[in-house]
Amino acid sequence: MSEFNASDRRPAPQEAAPQGAAPQGPDSQARFRPSAVEAVRLESIGDAVGVVIPGASADVAVTGISLNSRTVEPGDLYVALPGAVRHGADFAAQAVEAGAAAVLTDDAGARLLALSSETAVPVLVVDAPRNVVGPLSAMIYRSGQDAAPQLFGVTGTNGKTTTTYFITSLLRSLGKRTGLIGTIEILAGGDPIPSLLTTPESPEVHGLLALMGEKELDAAAMEVSSHAISYQRVDGVLFDVAGFTNLTQDHLDLHHTMEDYFATKAELFTPARARRAVVTVDDEWGRRLAGSAGVPVTTLSTSRANPADWTVTETAPRGLGTEFTLSGPGGTVLTVHTGLPGSFNVANAALAVVMVLAAGVDAATLQAALDAGDPFTVAVPGRMQLVSEQPAAVVDFAHNTDALARALEAVRSPEPGSRLIVVFGATGQRDQGKRPAMGAIAARLADTVIITDDDPHDEDAAAIRADVLAGAREAQEREKLPCTVLEVFPRDTAIQRAVELARPHDTILVAGRGHEVWQEVKGVNLALDDRVELRSALTARGFNVLQDDRIES
Repeated sequence: MSEFNASDRRPAPQEAAPQGAAPQGPDSQARFRPSAVEAVRLESIGDAVGVVIPGASADVAVTGISLNSRTVEPGDLYVALPGAVRHGADFAAQAVEAGAAAVLTDDAGARLLALSSETAVPVLVVDAPRNVVGPLSAMIYRSGQDAAPQLFGVTGTNGKTTTTYFITSLLRSLGKRTGLIGTIEILAGGDPIPSLLTTPESPEVHGLLALMGEKELDAAAMEVSSHAISYQRVDGVLFDVAGFTNLTQDHLDLHHTMEDYFATKAELFTPARARRAVVTVDDEWGRRLAGSAGVPVTTLSTSRANPADWTVTETAPRGLGTEFTLSGPGGTVLTVHTGLPGSFNVANAALAVVMVLAAGVDAATLQAALDAGDPFTVAVPGRMQLVSEQPAAVVDFAHNTDALARALEAVRSPEPGSRLIVVFGATGQRDQGKRPAMGAIAARLADTVIITDDDPHDEDAAAIRADVLAGAREAQEREKLPCTVLEVFPRDTAIQRAVELARPHDTILVAGRGHEVWQEVKGVNLALDDRVELRSALTARGFNVLQDDRIES
């Protein structure tokens, strides 16, 4: 075993495997990288991480990088990281057998390799290997070269997915060839690749960007979660335009405080990660970010109460959605329409518009694209997705207090006598503080509240439901709310119950899981798609359902 050492770098958090994720095989992983990569000498990689590579090892050719031994291809640098249960070095033999040209690990990994058996490839040792994965991925795949697509990154608590779909749809209306990296799927030309993480690991991100360049795509939109920033999945990525939607309570199991959550999001708006930014200033966090960002900022507001460079000045209902006016610098006025319901989709559409403007598209050209098509009526899977019209049945990803409140307000029918029925739960092993609050919000805003299971993970499902129920019933009693609160499980039975209770002029909202097709219970992935269950229940009752439209790939 050849072993070389490097100096210390700042510590990084170590990431456990994603919970509730469906299996994804090597064939799909291979689609996360370009078909051909010009080899990088191991000596150059050593120079980049401060390791001297002696002798013939200096000429070892590296053509890829992987954190997963199951996705290693011949010529890869296998990065063996410490994990929640096992160290990646435990799988180095499989990586080498698959063709890994070298291994990068830490001292603990090097000791495991020394104890196991002789490793027939060079081993580079650094104190914090995760810190160098992003820059090395960019170096190996050359993802930041001129051929790379123009890159849009969207962060915030709610609205990331819809905004990236809106950006993609608008760019296509402008004649651009686009890619997409996000929660639901990844598009890099060809068939969609199901996504397991909001943002993939950095080798996949850089491999995808290089693949998009190879396919001569013009632009790409990417969701950037706080996990992606914390776990360094976007290290080495420079966004042309970064966008901010909003910040509300979520992910405090990771960040512990809203201040830390905000600070993590704010890292995206620094010169190392973005060239320019568009920040929605509808909340306090957006206004703080606009004032502290380290890159040029264009501000956006959906209310005249918050002065901004671009402001939504007029709104009017149009079908299920909204037509609105966006007023900007120099008296520029744009007329925009979104077919998706809710004021938050006005904010998402406005952010997409201003981000594309910030990327260099002039207002007249953009207005012509808006007039020629209807780019913001694109179906976003699991985001305000309409399944039937009588009753109105909607599936939405709303899984925190703010998103649930907005979704309930958006789908409430103005028709006299119509009722709103909501089905939702809370995720296990996540921010427990939001559970009673979500129950209280549902009790205030819905007529019938059906509390069920989301993804319990390894937590007791009944205990999770009890937390949500406590919040709903306390609000119901304290505020004399006229709603009905029910506990129904499992989730498919809860959806069936909602449909049984619904009349043609009522509305059903199934919230929390959106596009997800697996429910993780005690380490087991159970097939469960809210849209499928809702369609089945509606059809069984004799109601008509709509076709499941998706964004074209």
